[in-house]
Amino acid sequence: MSLPETEFDPDDNFAFLADGRAEAEDDPDADLEAIAWQWLLLINPGDEEAARQQVLAWQEALPPDPDAEAVRDALGVVTDWRASFRIDEDDRVALIEVLVELAARFRVEIDWEVEDPTDADALAEVPPSALLGAAYDQLRVAGYTLWTWETGDDTFAGAIALRDDDDGVRTIGHALGLDLRPGV
Repeated sequence: MSLPETEFDPDDNFAFLADGRAEAEDDPDADLEAIAWQWLLLINPGDEEAARQQVLAWQEALPPDPDAEAVRDALGVVTDWRASFRIDEDDRVALIEVLVELAARFRVEIDWEVEDPTDADALAEVPPSALLGAAYDQLRVAGYTLWTWETGDDTFAGAIALRDDDDGVRTIGHALGLDLRPGV
């Protein structure tokens, strides 16, 4: 696989099908790359260079003949704490830290409504869903959506995208096999 030579429009999630860059029956790898590229553009809104760096790292991390799980895993590795997150469900401090870091990319500050968001003992009684909900609400007001998905283990995973791209995130996320939901 190689990096697409032409620019992709992140608002047109299926342009690659119309202009011949991906022929589903002839080159399934092209479809896979186009879907991954669209995902990276969506979770790196306004930062095509970050998406480009991540797609190159993804291509290197991808094993030969990858299945859907390998594609998702490789995307998760190259975007973790850069454009997505996967955090142990009991680590509320890390959840806050990663959401603060990801939201800062968009100049959004999240008010956690707790005295010290770095105090694990104080956060022990705060359900992670409340933290995700607070982040979701404040990001929505700023024009973004916090997306989460099932990981199959005791972790939370998610990413942030433009609110205007909600339909595209659902479509591309589904193509990647992610069971996406906004917020919590």
